[in-house]
Amino acid sequence: MADDIRMGGFQILPPVVKNLLIINVLFFVATIVFARLGVDLDTWLGLHYFSADNFHIWQPITYMFMHSNFGHLFFNMFALWMFGSAVENYWGAKRFLIFYFITGIGAGITHYAVLALTLQPDINLINAFVADPTFENFAAFYNDNHIPGMTVAFRDMLEQSYQHLSHFPSDTAVLNQLSDHLELLRSEYVNAHVIVGASGAVFGLLLAFGMLFPNSQIYLYFLIPIKAKWFVLIYGAIELFYGITGTADGIGHFAHLGGMLFGFILIMIWRHNNRRRQDTWYDEF
Repeated sequence: MADDIRMGGFQILPPVVKNLLIINVLFFVATIVFARLGVDLDTWLGLHYFSADNFHIWQPITYMFMHSNFGHLFFNMFALWMFGSAVENYWGAKRFLIFYFITGIGAGITHYAVLALTLQPDINLINAFVADPTFENFAAFYNDNHIPGMTVAFRDMLEQSYQHLSHFPSDTAVLNQLSDHLELLRSEYVNAHVIVGASGAVFGLLLAFGMLFPNSQIYLYFLIPIKAKWFVLIYGAIELFYGITGTADGIGHFAHLGGMLFGFILIMIWRHNNRRRQDTWYDEF
């Protein structure tokens, strides 16, 4: 570990950070331009839930270059430059780029792995009914689902159908109609979830900065000095608290934690491999 940033050959804007900044800005401009043409790039490039119709194989990478607004872009890019420049100078371009993408992808995986704990039980109830449209399966969904955002009209339709089937449980016309409605609900439910932004990878870089330069000073609000290692621990604890309590909805707190988790694992693997190479060199020598 290094207590201070290595200044020898230090670049204020190293090549990978510079190109990432440029690419993120270009994606943001493209989002605005295409929106005026009636095309929502978030649908194609944002990261959707893995079972959603709108999920595509490239999204675990492209979502990192999409941002919801200028403030989201600005603060992510500022943090990318602030922490990423030091880390890239220390590691070099190749290792830095690998770390950036792995933590970003890991952040998306973590976000949806946690979200699946909420989504999947309801999806399983719908799947069970669609596969076997009986009153019993519909009653299981009706009584146990926790799907938010249903319109009043849709909830009324479910209630009326439930009351009707309570008296006529074998009404196949109603059951088949419900099956169509719930298939559509399932599609809308999973497609409604999409994440964008470089925050997961940026939190990975924050973790890396804290591990590489633990005693370097970070100035909160440009005024209050705090050592990097404590800053990382405090920020991680705050994200965990917000993620568990559901505070500040609309922010992927578990994606941030996932970026830090994957970053920690990757750094520990690299350190272990470095020690093994050093031990092998010593034995051979």
